[in-house]
Amino acid sequence: MPVIARKSTLGYRTSQFIRRNRAYVLTSVASVLVLLIMIAAARFLPGSHPTTQAGLIRSVAVLPLENLSHDPEQEYFADGMTEALITDLAQIGALQVTSRTSVMSYKGTRRPLPEIARALKVEAVIEGSVQRAGSRVRIAVQLIQAATDRHLWAKSYEGDLSDVLTLQSTVAQAIAQEIKVQLTPQERTRLAGVRPVSQAAYDAYLKGRYFWNVVTTEEATRKSIDYYEQAIAKDPDYALAYAGLAYSYLRLNTYRIKPPGEFLPKAQMAAMKAVALDDTLAEAHTALGQVKVAYEWDWSGAEREFQRAIALNPRYGQGHAWYGHFLMAMGRPATAVKELKRAQESDPLSLAVNLGLAGTLSSAGQYEQAIEQARQVLEMDPSQWIVHRGLGRIYERKGMYEEALLEFQKAVDLSGAPWAQADIAYTYAVSGQRGKAERRLRELLERSKHRYVAPYHIGEVHAGLGEKDQAFQWLNKAFEEHSDELRFLNANPRLTSLHPDPRFAVLLRRVGLPP
Repeated sequence: MPVIARKSTLGYRTSQFIRRNRAYVLTSVASVLVLLIMIAAARFLPGSHPTTQAGLIRSVAVLPLENLSHDPEQEYFADGMTEALITDLAQIGALQVTSRTSVMSYKGTRRPLPEIARALKVEAVIEGSVQRAGSRVRIAVQLIQAATDRHLWAKSYEGDLSDVLTLQSTVAQAIAQEIKVQLTPQERTRLAGVRPVSQAAYDAYLKGRYFWNVVTTEEATRKSIDYYEQAIAKDPDYALAYAGLAYSYLRLNTYRIKPPGEFLPKAQMAAMKAVALDDTLAEAHTALGQVKVAYEWDWSGAEREFQRAIALNPRYGQGHAWYGHFLMAMGRPATAVKELKRAQESDPLSLAVNLGLAGTLSSAGQYEQAIEQARQVLEMDPSQWIVHRGLGRIYERKGMYEEALLEFQKAVDLSGAPWAQADIAYTYAVSGQRGKAERRLRELLERSKHRYVAPYHIGEVHAGLGEKDQAFQWLNKAFEEHSDELRFLNANPRLTSLHPDPRFAVLLRRVGLPP
């Protein structure tokens, strides 16, 4: 009621004023309307934006670009354009850019932009669309201030598919200019220095990235390898395709479906080729660093590669994550936690990064924080068996064996993975349930006659049972296979009981780790 009363009084006074000054009022109102129309029009003109706010932006998220091609088969292309724009912007050291994994969780959603920005911890959001028609491609983007949902700038770009990399670089540079972020001369050179790639090779590369990103299964990873190899066949000097190929072989190795010698030498060749072709590619140095960890056991060389990758792209979440895992293996858990937290800043919704942080916190003895972190990951996606396994290992380290067994069993139910079976056997062993542990171990050994079971995991179970001779027998088999898990010899608490044995020091020397 008070508001209505004030409006009524104001209306009465205004009517009196208008009667006395009708001509003046009409002229003033008309002038204000014209001014408002001009402001509104300027707001939506391509390349226009209010300059008072854009200069404050120091963190952005590129939401998945919408596919306007009306062809579901072109989703890989729209996703590829999104990732390319993220990659280009992430090269700017003064700008925090959310990684692809986190932004893709919002694909197809209609949640309010301020809400998305809060979840991703960014000040601005870039959204837009991609339309591919024949040999032409059109990219439309707009910059939105997250807190107010205010449009700051919008523009569209069109060009031939053969020039799509130049088009992407142009978009990234335009965004950098609009938000007034300071580019170093090196960053300007990297953004402007686009290497020509044939349309067919780039198309195959995008399909490889699509299968690498969308579904993390053995089948999808093998499809990504097929497409990367197609890209390389069409352009033998395509460094990014070689880096992608190395990543895919590294991932296949983590599934433990075959001995490491089946995949790691191929990852090594691809990573080395990628670096040789383009020494400024952070992805290539990250892949080579991981190869040096997993296959070459070249610890100093691995650290140099990871540090080089991070220097080239300080916002590259994968580089920080793998470097963090390396530091954990080297017995530097506090520094490892810092690296995983940096990875989390770039990729806050990544299951792998968040789960890696939980495991690293556990290695650092921060069990309560580790459990809380792992439970948050479980809330993000309870259907992933690897998440249950990660939480189970933290429970096991803390001596919460019942909780650990529940999580390990969920991991087995979801995947049937042999290493999750080994987790159960080990936990039974250290919790005093020897009979159950031995039964599970027998099942694993029987299974190994028909399907690959990593010797390293069988060695862990024997260590839990106090059977040192058998433990070293299986760990030596892991050495003969060149198992990448031997990097954790010193950091793995399941092997602590073996440390006083002289054979453990011998094994450390063979792997090249300090005693």
